[in-house]
Amino acid sequence: MFTKLRNRFLIVNLVTISVMMLIAFASIYVITYRNVQSDIDMYLHRIMDSHQQSPGDSGRQGSTKGSSLLPTKDNGFMDNDNGNPPPERSVSFTLQTDKAWTRTATISQLDMDDEFYASALQEAVAINKDNGKFSLDGSQWIFNIQHTNEGAMIVFLDITAQQNILTNLIYTFAVVGLVMLIILYFTSRFFANRSITPVRESFDKQKQFIADASHELKTPLTIINTNADVLLSNPEDTIHNQAKWLHYIKSETERMARLTNDLLYLTEMDDSRATMVFSKFNMSEAVENIILTMEAVIFEKHVSLDYDIEPDLMVQGNSEQIKQVVMILVDNAVKYTNSKGSVTLSLKKQHNDIMLAVTNTGEGIAAEHLTRIFDRFYRTDASRARKQGGYGLGLAIAKSIIDQHKGKLYAKSTIGESTTFYVQLS
Repeated sequence: MFTKLRNRFLIVNLVTISVMMLIAFASIYVITYRNVQSDIDMYLHRIMDSHQQSPGDSGRQGSTKGSSLLPTKDNGFMDNDNGNPPPERSVSFTLQTDKAWTRTATISQLDMDDEFYASALQEAVAINKDNGKFSLDGSQWIFNIQHTNEGAMIVFLDITAQQNILTNLIYTFAVVGLVMLIILYFTSRFFANRSITPVRESFDKQKQFIADASHELKTPLTIINTNADVLLSNPEDTIHNQAKWLHYIKSETERMARLTNDLLYLTEMDDSRATMVFSKFNMSEAVENIILTMEAVIFEKHVSLDYDIEPDLMVQGNSEQIKQVVMILVDNAVKYTNSKGSVTLSLKKQHNDIMLAVTNTGEGIAAEHLTRIFDRFYRTDASRARKQGGYGLGLAIAKSIIDQHKGKLYAKSTIGESTTFYVQLS
């Protein structure tokens, strides 16, 4: 499933980027092509205009009388009398013909034989248009015909360099596009795997959550079903004699109710449906009240309790939910403290934050478990936790509450010595 999801992500990403690259490359090519064509047309018209202004001796071939203007790199023209050769991009020649398309004069800077000029004239006449282009002797030529009273003036311009630029541009785009797609494929694959990882983890956690919840519900349901069978098998017996089976059913029903309530509470916290009213309250008093309610349990466990609470520490939040967090942490500390051990609680102000620390002596928590103890139904020792009536939901609830309060809840532990849970609130 996740492989298909990743592949779909890759395909959509590559197709989207390919279309964007194609549009960008096509736009650049069209702009470049139009600029080249405009440049070529400009040279053709300038050359033709210069020859019309200074047509020269129509009876002479290979030379031009007067001043013939040719393009230059600086201003587009140069005076032929200066003797400077024209740049490569302005290689051109002009043929004058009569009305029967017979060549009468040649104006050219090129040292070509008559056969070349005849072939060029033949190509231009064969196209039967006033402008066009053709290939001759491995070069690309463009021409423009200007009709005159005597016949026509045909200007030929070598555009091989410009055509090579456009061709090389296409090859460059193809190579760059291919390289970019290869790079983008591996980059997208890397980020797709990273993007899917949280989804995979969330899906695995959901599956594990459903399996754990089903397992937790299965045990009390089995006990209830068994005790109901016992009651049904003795229909003549009195309720007094079968009271213990009814107590078992009631106990397991209450256990299921607590479990389902905790699950619903966590769901509400995750979906942000829980309506929490935040207000300033005295956290010092709230913690002291929790300690007072837990004194009996602590005494029965033969556990010593030491606490250091700084008075009148005010916190912005929901007092009932913060009390629930303190209750969960103190209850866990008492449960997992060995006999004649100790529980230490401190509440102090550190800088601009309020820090609550609950420490208990005992076996401690291994480092590999510290990052997972806030997961739902997670237990470092499942058999021991069930004996003590735990579901592995207490710390998950506490973490959800503290997250809603924009605080931090974390733990530190030393194996065989102690474990400390810290709550940091602003």
